[in-house]
Amino acid sequence: MALKVYTSLLLLFLVNSVWTRTVRQVYDELDPEHWSHYTSECPRECFCPPSFPNALYCDNKGLKEIPAIPARIWYLYLQNNLIESISEKPFVNATHLRWINLNKNKITNSGIESGVLSKLKRLLYLFLEDNELEEVPAPLPAGLEQLRLARNKISRIPEGVFSNLENLTMLDLHQNSLLDSALQSDTFQGLNNLMQLNIAKNSLKKMPLSIPANTLQLFLDNNSIEVIPENYFSAIPKVTFLRLNYNKLSDDGIPPNGFNVSSILDLQLSHNQLTKIPPINARLEHLHLDHNRIKSVNGSQICPVSIAVAEDYGFYGNIPRLRYLRLDGNEIQPPIPLDIMICFQLLQAVVI
Repeated sequence: MALKVYTSLLLLFLVNSVWTRTVRQVYDELDPEHWSHYTSECPRECFCPPSFPNALYCDNKGLKEIPAIPARIWYLYLQNNLIESISEKPFVNATHLRWINLNKNKITNSGIESGVLSKLKRLLYLFLEDNELEEVPAPLPAGLEQLRLARNKISRIPEGVFSNLENLTMLDLHQNSLLDSALQSDTFQGLNNLMQLNIAKNSLKKMPLSIPANTLQLFLDNNSIEVIPENYFSAIPKVTFLRLNYNKLSDDGIPPNGFNVSSILDLQLSHNQLTKIPPINARLEHLHLDHNRIKSVNGSQICPVSIAVAEDYGFYGNIPRLRYLRLDGNEIQPPIPLDIMICFQLLQAVVI
């Protein structure tokens, strides 16, 4: 199970990266004839590397408008400009676009022409981070795989905006202005293949409703969440990485066995208000509990199996899999209790 999860996460990491060559070297590699061929349709404000003919670099140019995009372009870089609007005209011939980076501009929802994004039928990656959006733009291309909207002013998610995005694997909404009321029971409906959901650094007080069932990574850091509902994670049985750092979780806000979930391999609960370690599953590998209010650690109490059983299993037995435990920033005094080491025989690092 863990191997399958790590394989999926590796694939997610790889699609988050796009290989590009160092474009400056083309000046020395190509003769004027080839250069003329590749730059004949290149907007004068941009750079079209002949060694990467499907890419158009218009970043860091002080642009206020999107230039006309040649038909051959798949990868469009427009970040770090002063662009306020997205209209249909520049994209008339750009029917093959797969990737658009519009991070760090001044785009507002009113500046996005109606339907312009959904007409980009082949678009897979859309980056609109660090803009002036107040709601998730709609409609979106049905084939989209990644949507990054971090660091905007988003407080609203239009009804049904994600309903046709069955291919979306990553949705990043962190550092916006989302309240609990913005996340309804059907908000994420349609995201059947979502793997990563990032809603960190918003204004949530409750765990969001109806997280897509296939979610592997759920990031909820830097909110004001106080309570984990009973059986919350049974609805997302594949969740593997869970981050709840910098919230307001206390012992009373966590139900018995709330985090005793076999799918979770990495659990981060740093900077909360816990006074004891919550029950964990034997499959958990990384546990972050630093900067809480924990005064002592009792291995017999936190061990997912009895200490006697853990000791009898030996190194090669079916023992708890915890490898990393972080407890600094609490009131715990060293040394590490011996029963911790007896229980968690695979521990490689303990920070205390």
